[in-house]
Amino acid sequence: MISNKRVLGLIPARGGSKGVPRKNIREIDGKPLIAFSIETAKKSKYLDAVVVSSEDVEIQTISKEWGAETLQRPHHLSQDTTPGVDVVIHALNTYKDYDYVVLLQPTSPLRRTIDIDRAIELCLNSEKPFCVSVTKTEKNPYWMFTIKKDGGLSNILPGKIPNRRQEVESIYVLNGAVYVTDVNWLIKYKNYVYSEAIAYEMPVKYSIDIDNRNDIQYLEFICSRKKQE
Repeated sequence: MISNKRVLGLIPARGGSKGVPRKNIREIDGKPLIAFSIETAKKSKYLDAVVVSSEDVEIQTISKEWGAETLQRPHHLSQDTTPGVDVVIHALNTYKDYDYVVLLQPTSPLRRTIDIDRAIELCLNSEKPFCVSVTKTEKNPYWMFTIKKDGGLSNILPGKIPNRRQEVESIYVLNGAVYVTDVNWLIKYKNYVYSEAIAYEMPVKYSIDIDNRNDIQYLEFICSRKKQE
């Protein structure tokens, strides 16, 4: 709880993963991937509950073992095409006495508890109903192109291409780690409207997003390096 506001931590974890099968319970450094997010969330000083939403019995069992509550998700909300916000709305229909909901995707295992808490503080102390975590990217769209039919390049952005990176503004991308939302606002709009969001910047090294086997290998490398420090 923060400022008399109840805060729900929600971790969505479906069983079907195409890029890395059974990704959410893939063992890394001696524990399943989803455990990284559960452990971090449970250390938050503001989250009043940590709930894993899943249609998968094994994921639910493992999540309970690591200290999370679980919510049975319908199979029609567990498809590749299911919008993430629909999963959150489903959870809010069960957990009704909360003022804010914090979406924590299990594919962001390196987010820290301080990232969760600072994002919550930032959201509540702003006039925005929504806070989302971002990270700075080195890939600036000024140096991005499409390839035309004749094989030539076409700029993504119009105008002259800057000569130096120092000449352009920093660019940020969503890192998928933390989404803090006012519950009433989310239920009303049923969408994450990014124009209404305030940004919480996270360092690149904590912003890994597990999407494929290369990401898994990188996370394993990070974990092994920490043991050596």
